[in-house]
Amino acid sequence: MMDQHQVMERLNRVTKKVNFLDAVIDQPEESILFNGELKTHQFTISKKIDKADSFLPRIKGEVSPLAKGSLISLDYSFFPSTVFFLSFWGVITFVLTVLFLAVFQDWKLAALSTIAGMANYGFAFWHFRRKVKESQLLFHSMMDLKAGRGAP
Repeated sequence: MMDQHQVMERLNRVTKKVNFLDAVIDQPEESILFNGELKTHQFTISKKIDKADSFLPRIKGEVSPLAKGSLISLDYSFFPSTVFFLSFWGVITFVLTVLFLAVFQDWKLAALSTIAGMANYGFAFWHFRRKVKESQLLFHSMMDLKAGRGAP
């Protein structure tokens, strides 16, 4: 069981604060598992990657003290750019569906637009769930959490 300070210290050892607007990115460090920002008892991190990944989850966490140890609350979400991408294509497919129904009265193209929009969301959420599982496993192994000792 780790207290609040120990959890944040362990997380600090494997997390690098990265500014993605920098022109030159340092050589990868083997001990770094996450990129992100740590505050006193909160953090926002994501798995360290070597190439772009639109479905990489952003992990927001909070560490709360307990009588014996601490409670780590995690929230997995899309990055804002992915939310923008999904929203943009959701609006486009909706407008195409309305256009095909109202102007051209073509049910087949309207259905195709709707199916394409739904497939886009399905694909995104399927990959996101898969990436969340990868990030969970990495986080749990980094914290040395095992099933039956407080980890799901």
